[in-house]
Amino acid sequence: MRRREFIKVIGGLAAWPVAASAQQPAMPVVAFLSVGSPEVMAGRVTAFRKGLSETGYAEGQNVLIEYHWLGGQYERLKTLLGDLVRRRVSVIAVPGSTPASLAAKAMITDIPIVFGVAENPVTLGLVKSLAQPGGNATGINFFSEEASAKRFDLMHALLPRAMRFAVLLNPANARYTEGTTKSLSDSTRSLGIEAVFFKASTPAEIDAAFAAMSRERIDALFIGGEAFFASRGVQLATLTVRERLPASFSSRELVQVGLLMSYGTNLADMARQVGIYTGSILKGAKPADLPVIQATKFEFVINLQTAKSLGIEVSPMLLVRADEVIE
Repeated sequence: MRRREFIKVIGGLAAWPVAASAQQPAMPVVAFLSVGSPEVMAGRVTAFRKGLSETGYAEGQNVLIEYHWLGGQYERLKTLLGDLVRRRVSVIAVPGSTPASLAAKAMITDIPIVFGVAENPVTLGLVKSLAQPGGNATGINFFSEEASAKRFDLMHALLPRAMRFAVLLNPANARYTEGTTKSLSDSTRSLGIEAVFFKASTPAEIDAAFAAMSRERIDALFIGGEAFFASRGVQLATLTVRERLPASFSSRELVQVGLLMSYGTNLADMARQVGIYTGSILKGAKPADLPVIQATKFEFVINLQTAKSLGIEVSPMLLVRADEVIE
């Protein structure tokens, strides 16, 4: 082979992968939207990826995932969703926020949305029915209000002498705040316990709420199961330790950083289900035909180290009932 021909062949081989890759279709883009923070939501991200993998999708190999973290700043939703619409992402996944899911549904009609919401999605207007959603959205319902009442009952069993419970809620999430206020008012009234309600939607307001709790001589704290509070886990744990206040949350993340207990839907499983539906849609399924899943996995977590530091003796019955005990 002549030298000139050899160089031409080698040059063609070197150029072939570039030409071939240029002809390959672009990978689909999934927008993962959370009103929490990446530090707290790491477990849900892992579960979401697992769900995607169960349908044959691996991040960076055949799907791109964009992570959008709002840190409880709901006012950023409109701008973010407008950008996602403009860029025509393939699917919008919202695992765990009713306000974000409602905002997405209100603004978007032609991009699939996979949600995880605390309330009935039919009542919310996200879908026409659980069996046949009938639009561009589907997902999972994880029964927040029912879980809140159960969590309060467990707190009462864990702290039988506590008579004044603080309830910390985020007014920016009005629907959840209203539902939880009614649910807990009913629960405390039936038990003869006093509930004192506090509101906070910024870090400074959390500090102010704890200062007010100190003046009110509160015995225990029920923190609303809301993404903003999940994003402020370290702040909340620090304040509860400082005030020596036994506190609960809806999911394990805050118990892992020092709160006394949690009870609620297994949110990692919820995120996994959102991942499965996201992958199914990428493969061609239509949200209108994917029935809304209703959560069946709940978990009760106790931080025994926190209990000991507060001088709380956890009964053997509650320890047996717990899905996890952190020592």
